[in-house]
Parts: sequence; C-alpha cells; structure tokens
Amino acid sequence: MTKNKRPSWDEYFLKLAMLASERATCPRMHCGCVLVKDRFVLATGYNGSLPGQPHCEDVGCLIVDNHCVRTNHAEMNALIQAARHGVNTTGATAYITNMSCTTCAKALIAAGIKRVVVFSDFHDTLATQFYTDAGVEIVKLPMPDRVINYDIENYSSAKKTEKSK
Repeated sequence: MTKNKRPSWDEYFLKLAMLASERATCPRMHCGCVLVKDRFVLATGYNGSLPGQPHCEDVGCLIVDNHCVRTNHAEMNALIQAARHGVNTTGATAYITNMSCTTCAKALIAAGIKRVVVFSDFHDTLATQFYTDAGVEIVKLPMPDRVINYDIENYSSAKKTEKSK
C-alpha cells in the first residue's frame, strides 16, 4: 500500500479553487477563487453570469474589446458571496486558478486581501503591479495534481482491522 503525499495547505486550497472553476459558465476561461483566513474557507467563486441571467454556454459570450462581459470573474463572485454573508475578508488569502485581471486585483486589494496564491499567469500585467504596490504577497506555485486521491478502499480496510483487534 503506497501512501499518497498529503497536500500542503496552499495546494489544498488551490485544488478547491480548481474544483470551484468547474462551475464556471463561460467557455472562454474557467477560473475559480477561494478566500481563506486562518485555514478557514470564507467564500468561493467562479466566473459566471449574474443570478437569473443567461449563461455563455447556453446563449454565447457577449464580447466587448475581446473580453466576455456577460460574466463576473471568480474573484468578484467570491467577494460578493463574502459580502452577502457578512464575512470580513481583511487579512485573507485569495487562492485563484488564474492571475487576476486589473479590476479583480483592485477589488481584492480594496477588500483587504493580503496574499494571493495562483498557478497560472494572466495577460494583464497591471494586476501584478497593483498587488506589489499594495504590499499584497503573490505566491506562484505549480498547478496542483488534478487527481483527488480519495482512498476509501484502504480506509475501509483499516477500519475493519481496528474492529477485529
């Protein structure tokens, strides 16, 4: 029996961001964001249409200046979720699958985010500059393993062994 490597906290929360991105409704890019403070998930978000509005995957993207404007970005949706539930994001970390656009970087900075962990670059270099100028730590990691190592077979075997003792 080989034991799987336990993910670091950063890898764990990035994997949660990857999972959140699976809910995205714009085919141009799937992005996920998880806001975390003291290893506690505050809110999650993915790029998707406004509540009650049509999704890009159903009616097509609405392109303005080569960007789809039908959807909110993952960071915005995570911040909005936190705000709607009265969650304080000051001092939190944002785990994001793709580097923020300039607008999302400004929103995260204004919301008090102090650390951003990401594994993909984004074409908009102003986000990195704004984060740096605001003293937000940027941590770029390799993409975590896409596999979820859920090992029910060995867990069940261990439980049976414990009971037989």
